Amino acid sequence: MIVALVKELELRKVELKNQTIETIYFGGGTPSLLTIDELRLLIDTVYKNYSVAKSPEITLEANPDDLLSVRAQSRTIFENYLKTGINRLSIGIQSFFEDDLKRMNRAHNATEAKTCLSVASKHFSNITIDLIYGIPNMSLEKWNENLNMAFSFGVNHISSYALTVEPKTALDTFIKKGTYPPIDEHLALQHFNHLIEKTQQQGFVHYEISNFGKPNYFSKHNTSYWYGKPYIGIGPSAHSFNGDLRSWNVSNNIKYIKTIQKNELPSESEILSRTDKFNEYLMTGLRTIWGISLKRIEDDFGKTYKKYLLKQSEKYINEHLLYIDEDKLLTTKKGKFLCDGIASDLFKIDLS
Repeated sequence: MIVALVKELELRKVELKNQTIETIYFGGGTPSLLTIDELRLLIDTVYKNYSVAKSPEITLEANPDDLLSVRAQSRTIFENYLKTGINRLSIGIQSFFEDDLKRMNRAHNATEAKTCLSVASKHFSNITIDLIYGIPNMSLEKWNENLNMAFSFGVNHISSYALTVEPKTALDTFIKKGTYPPIDEHLALQHFNHLIEKTQQQGFVHYEISNFGKPNYFSKHNTSYWYGKPYIGIGPSAHSFNGDLRSWNVSNNIKYIKTIQKNELPSESEILSRTDKFNEYLMTGLRTIWGISLKRIEDDFGKTYKKYLLKQSEKYINEHLLYIDEDKLLTTKKGKFLCDGIASDLFKIDLS
């Protein structure tokens, strides 16, 4: 697999020939299982085949149990990550409470979550953690303890998401059997509003619906997605985007490797229509503090699209869920929790 990833990076270097790589992100799986030598090989391959910025943001997603495993050698793993060029860690904490982690079928426990952050924060200043809210039976006091625990470690970025139930998961089974309560949207909203209030008090900026960062600690990688910048995704199931075309690799590992071995790209693609791009900009832009630029709508899509957007937005503006400020369409505090539903209602349907 590692050899195939290297080969794909080499095969696709022409796609970003005239662009500078600003971020490198190891995620979408468990990249913390990679050895230091494997990580170094992949990073070196990027530098060898692409133009890379002087100080790129290089992020590694990691689980607490992996970082504290015997193979990782605990404290030295963080030093070794820094030596490879990795300068940002994304750690999947989810919760600091044992019962929550068990219900979500997480591999790590509460002690590992705390120990991992304690050690990691001594080596990395740029750390983001994931926290889940809206967990049934989680009181506001307990959610508050989760947040205070995160703040106590000095993390500068938090990504927080409402608990969702995926089909055929352990949680889905528990709920259907009646051994675990169903998701409560009112509880999730209560947690979300408390999250906004508490992070603001701690100096975080709520710069995207699910992301809270202190100044200079926003995720450069994710922000690039929201700005619509081109990117290349390497590996099985990875998606790529060049501004006009979206492509995705096959999900099957064996098919992926065999295709790469034949010097072929294991991907399919689609060309995005003007309406596709319009809808995507609405979905991503409305989630951020930068909102939707009405000038960009008119410049990129035309007056008809701008007129349509303003017409569709009227009822949400009247309900104080959206507002317009300096030619930007933005969500209000009340509208943030409903952002995705609002955006989908603003979508334009391409009937051509």
